[in-house]
Amino acid sequence: MQATAYTYDSETRSGSVLLDDGTPVPFDAPAFDAGGLRLLRPGQRVRIEAEGEGEARRITLVTLQTF
Repeated sequence: MQATAYTYDSETRSGSVLLDDGTPVPFDAPAFDAGGLRLLRPGQRVRIEAEGEGEARRITLVTLQTF
């Protein structure tokens, strides 16, 4: 699934992304670390993997979108 980086805190390695429909979804440090990234800037296009639905949705991976 694709999204856009919305917020990122380098101290906690957590933040949020915006889905294509504008829904913000938070991610935590383990999801960020799983993607192997060192930094994330708001506005970057990212690829995410998630589990669960609705309010229980949890991002498990955040990495850069490559073409």
